[in-house]
Amino acid sequence: MIRDINHDVKILSKKSTPTSKNDIAIVQDLVDTLTYHRDHCVGMAANMIGKNKCIIACQFGPLIVAMINPVITKKSQKYSTSEGCLSLTGERETTRFNKIEVSYLNQSFQKVHATFEGFNAQIIQHEIDHCNGILI
Repeated sequence: MIRDINHDVKILSKKSTPTSKNDIAIVQDLVDTLTYHRDHCVGMAANMIGKNKCIIACQFGPLIVAMINPVITKKSQKYSTSEGCLSLTGERETTRFNKIEVSYLNQSFQKVHATFEGFNAQIIQHEIDHCNGILI
């Protein structure tokens, strides 16, 4: 189900709680909402749809990938950039890493460990920041 975008900084600044199989509907809602906004948004976290769960969805080209309880396990090649956010107005300066490794559960709750680079890595870092209550 497509959900409204949350703009409440109090909710967005709160650290998300771990996700379990009982939260699968939130995962699907997040994917549906990102799919709806895909022409102007490349990633979302569950708190952006008002759910305080550690779930992100990222658009990698035509593919939308949900990541449950994602954790960055390795990062390298630090750089500065400017980012926008669907929940906030304007752009802000931030620091990112060009290459990251991430452990997460997929939509079937299977463990995945993957390496991401470039813009895909930047999207993941932005959304994981959301899970940690960090706003750019």
